[in-house]
Amino acid sequence: MRAMAYETYGGTEVLSETRLPVPKFGPGEVLVRVKCAAVNPVDWTVMAGKLDGLMDVFFPVVPGWDVSGTVERVGLDVPEYSEGDEVMAYARKDYIRGGTFAEFVTVPVRALAHKPASLGWAEAAGLPLAGLTAYQLLTRLGTGKDDTVLIHGAAGGVGSLGVQIARALGARVIGTASPRNHDRLRELGAEPVAYGDGLAERVLALAPDGATVVADFVGGVLDVTRAVLHDDGRHASIADPTVLGSGGEMMWVRPDGSDLAALGRLADAGQLKVPLARTFPLAELAAAFELSQGGHASGKIVIEL
Repeated sequence: MRAMAYETYGGTEVLSETRLPVPKFGPGEVLVRVKCAAVNPVDWTVMAGKLDGLMDVFFPVVPGWDVSGTVERVGLDVPEYSEGDEVMAYARKDYIRGGTFAEFVTVPVRALAHKPASLGWAEAAGLPLAGLTAYQLLTRLGTGKDDTVLIHGAAGGVGSLGVQIARALGARVIGTASPRNHDRLRELGAEPVAYGDGLAERVLALAPDGATVVADFVGGVLDVTRAVLHDDGRHASIADPTVLGSGGEMMWVRPDGSDLAALGRLADAGQLKVPLARTFPLAELAAAFELSQGGHASGKIVIEL
C-alpha cells in the first residue's frame, strides 16, 4: 500500500512516500480503506520526538490518528460492522506505528463509529480527535442547560467544535478569540471576547456571577480561569497540567466509538459543523504539516486519498 512514513524523528524533511504491507487486523479490529485523514498538531509533535517518553514508537512510523473511510475487512468477533460500511475513527493505538496517512489502517472496534450521512469524507475525517476532545471535556464537567461556559481558544479547531457542542448541551457560551474571529463565533452561537489584558474583566462584564464551566483549549490562562470561575464552578484543560493544583482536571482525549457516534448524531441533527481549511493529496503531507505548524488555518487540514 502507499503510505507516508518516517524512519527517524525530525521535521517534515523526514517524511517520504513509501510502500508498506497492508496491515494485519486481529480480533476486535477492522481494516479500513482510507478516504480521508485529518492533520492534527499532535501528528508533527510525535514526529519531532516530543512524546517519546510517553508512548512506545516502532519505526517506520506512518503518522495520523483521524480517519474516514470504508470497512475493507472485519476481524473476528466484530458483529457491529460489515465490509463496505462507511466509518470514521480516532484511531490512536497504545503505541506509535501504523497511522492513517496510508491507503489502509487497522482500527480497534472500540474506536470506530459509522460516518454521519450529513458529513462528507473530509469533514468526517476532521471530526474525531478535535470533536472528542471537546465533547469529553465538556461532558466530564457535567455541562448542561444551566451552565455559562467560558471556552479559551474558541476559534481554534477544538474550540470551535466545543462551542457548538456546549450549545447543543444547552449551555450559554462565551468564547475567547481575536477580534477577526468574533463574527464566526457569533455564527456558532458564542458571545465573543478578545483575549489579552483585561480578559477577566470582559468576561465578568458579560457574566457577573462568573462562568460555571471553563474549558481551556490553549493553556497559559489559569489566572483568568480562577478570576472568572463561579464559586461552584468546574474547569479543565487539555494544555496546562497546573490546573491539577487548582481544583481542575487535565484531559487527554480517549478513542471512544460511542462518544464519536454521539457527535455524529449532533452533526446529522444540524447542531455540529466541521470547518475545513484545505485539502492535500497524500504525497503533499509535508506541506499540510507545515500549514498546520503555522497555526493560522481556519479549519481542519485534510489529506485525501
